[in-house]
Amino acid sequence: MQKTNILEILSDWNFWAKEVETGIKREEYLNTLTDLIINTNQIISIAGVRRGGKSTLIRQIARELIERQNADTLIVNFEDERFLKRDLELLIDVYNTYLEKVMPETRPFIFLDEVQNVQEWERFARGVHERGEAKIIVSGSSSKLLSAELATLLTGRHIMFFVHPLSFREFLKFKELPLSNEIEMLTQRTRVKQLLDEYMEYGGFPEVVLACDKQRILLSYFDTLMVRDVIERFNIREREKIKIIAKFYLTNISSPMSFNKISRFLDIPLTTVERFSDHLETANVAFFLKKFSFSYKQQVKSQRKIYSADVGLSNAVGFRFSQNQGKIMENIVAVELKRKQSFDPGLEVYYWKDYQHREVDFVVKKGLEVMQLIQVCFDIADLETRNREVRSLIRAMKEFKLEGGLIITDDFEDEEVVKGFKVEYVPLWKWLLMY
Repeated sequence: MQKTNILEILSDWNFWAKEVETGIKREEYLNTLTDLIINTNQIISIAGVRRGGKSTLIRQIARELIERQNADTLIVNFEDERFLKRDLELLIDVYNTYLEKVMPETRPFIFLDEVQNVQEWERFARGVHERGEAKIIVSGSSSKLLSAELATLLTGRHIMFFVHPLSFREFLKFKELPLSNEIEMLTQRTRVKQLLDEYMEYGGFPEVVLACDKQRILLSYFDTLMVRDVIERFNIREREKIKIIAKFYLTNISSPMSFNKISRFLDIPLTTVERFSDHLETANVAFFLKKFSFSYKQQVKSQRKIYSADVGLSNAVGFRFSQNQGKIMENIVAVELKRKQSFDPGLEVYYWKDYQHREVDFVVKKGLEVMQLIQVCFDIADLETRNREVRSLIRAMKEFKLEGGLIITDDFEDEEVVKGFKVEYVPLWKWLLMY
């Protein structure tokens, strides 16, 4: 590829050629990742679901580095259709063009966006990193593949960071309702609850949040995810089967499932279900939560609970008989807990169930210690439902030797002591903003 053509493409993405649109700042990700990039000498790998905001965040980080350190930066977006052949040779040509034409004065920060599209990109990353020529930041839509590819050649030299669609706090900022303290949250409570309804229906993909035709965009996202990040990435011939499994998962969010049951129900071979499920998780279409057990073997053998990467996606694609608010609430809590894991990698999240089928939705563990138990219950006003949720929570508190537990509700807030254990009830909107 000619250097003039390469430079023309790069000029559209980089600040050294013109001012580039950086969108609405996502401060928590921006500050954490910028500090991490500056203060570590390892390759930073940013993973997350397609259209979840990684590319915009990369531009924000590059702008922040320029403002803080007057840094030299290079952003290469490998989703750009003008890159006809994406391979190691192109990557080397892009790098050499940048050095020759832009002539950075300091050790540059190189951002390789959607790098999974480039064959043998990890060889380039290792070479530049080992020679100390630049700091490398890569991003991609396939978290496991990025990790596996980096681990192959860059053992001990990279850090993985996962970026999710907008949290509810970020969502409110995009809706021009930023809240800085508890008083503002309480004052704006009615508006916050109205926006939570929208968040529960359409999710947190940045473009969807700002768009009018949300349903159409979400359906197109699903098609693109399936084709680009699953079918083409893994060279799958049985296209209809993997779409059936994906839609089955997005229909059954917040539900425990075993691959054996799915195999029988959908009449698809077990090995195919296992393989396709791994592909869907790798592409961040869905993720699975394991049952807590002190035995790793039991964790692997037990049913897993299914969650969508974003509830907007499952609402748009999944088949719904009715609006199941409880499962949607639980999925939102699951994604928020995964987001917290990004900032605190020591956190582990499971669900809990005993031999009497008493269940707690989330067990939050750090190191050797279980930190918190969380139930999610939409209809807490129903006495039978409330008693069932509290009984399960107390049983788990006894097992983990905890004094208190949390029930996230639609809009009920209270605190009570039951059999010597403290049970706290917190509305979903408040938990998302304050906990």
